[in-house]
Amino acid sequence: MTRVIADISLSLDGFVTGPDPDPDNGLGVGGEALHTWAFSDDPDDRRILREATARSGAVILGRRLFDVIDGPKGWNDDSGYGAREVGKPAFIVVTNSPPPSVRLTDLDWTFVTTGLPDAVAAARERAEAASAQSGQDLDVVLMGGGATIGSAIDAGLVDALTLHLAPVVLGAGTPLFTAAAPRTLVQRSVTSTSTATHLTYDIP
Repeated sequence: MTRVIADISLSLDGFVTGPDPDPDNGLGVGGEALHTWAFSDDPDDRRILREATARSGAVILGRRLFDVIDGPKGWNDDSGYGAREVGKPAFIVVTNSPPPSVRLTDLDWTFVTTGLPDAVAAARERAEAASAQSGQDLDVVLMGGGATIGSAIDAGLVDALTLHLAPVVLGAGTPLFTAAAPRTLVQRSVTSTSTATHLTYDIP
């Protein structure tokens, strides 16, 4: 069964970017520290990254995040989705309008202009097709940004939430949750390394 899993790194004070993120400034001031774990040689960090990349049948992201990773300081030949794993699932971008051009033309991009539920439906269809082709169950991964994940959870579109809690305090940036509806999650796993605490919750 295809699940929708929100998967994102954040700081101890709840930010998923540093201050002033944009295509020229990447994840903002200090934001790269959130993803130190993805380039770690720790066996648990490597396993978590490898397993997450391998299970990705399709990936959803918002337009702001797309502009950062497709920007001049975004993904490159050495580091893409899954960092050093460099996975290439289908990517579904939620946006008001498609961009005039795409730098990362070697990836499979679909731009959905009719809202987040339609983006999830499109991603689920792509993940199910990839599952049938590969013979294994693959998931839809919602990689961000923070507002997109928060909206998806509030809309009941997400089955599980995986957080990579980095041991940094950014002081400001893009929060993961702003005016989220109160809810209780079910903790499923915790793995601690020197670079992050990896937490997985089911969302009832």
